[in-house]
Amino acid sequence: VQLQASGGGLVQAGESLRLSCTASGRTFTNYAMAWFRQAPGKEREFVAARWRNGNPNYSDSVKGRFTISRDDNNKNTVYLQMSRLKPEDTAVYYCAASPSIIYSSMTYSNRYNTWGQGTQVTVSS
Repeated sequence: VQLQASGGGLVQAGESLRLSCTASGRTFTNYAMAWFRQAPGKEREFVAARWRNGNPNYSDSVKGRFTISRDDNNKNTVYLQMSRLKPEDTAVYYCAASPSIIYSSMTYSNRYNTWGQGTQVTVSS
């Protein structure tokens, strides 16, 4: 599967933004999809993930503000709806895919074998 992320931009604190990641190639529904982010000088960190079915998995830092969703039927796309954005959310956001991952391992970036190119999100104070 190949991934193409989009939707990043510059927003002010408190505003919202929606990221998209469109998959092509193999069957999208067979993959768990995730979002990670990497701020300058920091390691890549987990944001959210989900299979087509089942509960989504969120990092504590975004729980209640971000929502991950998928359109498996028409667009083969995973979304990250980000609300109440904070300056500390500023990072390059990456989508990732894994054909076999359990819920408790979703937070580990090395469990994903396919990555998109990243999209920059900048939140000004």
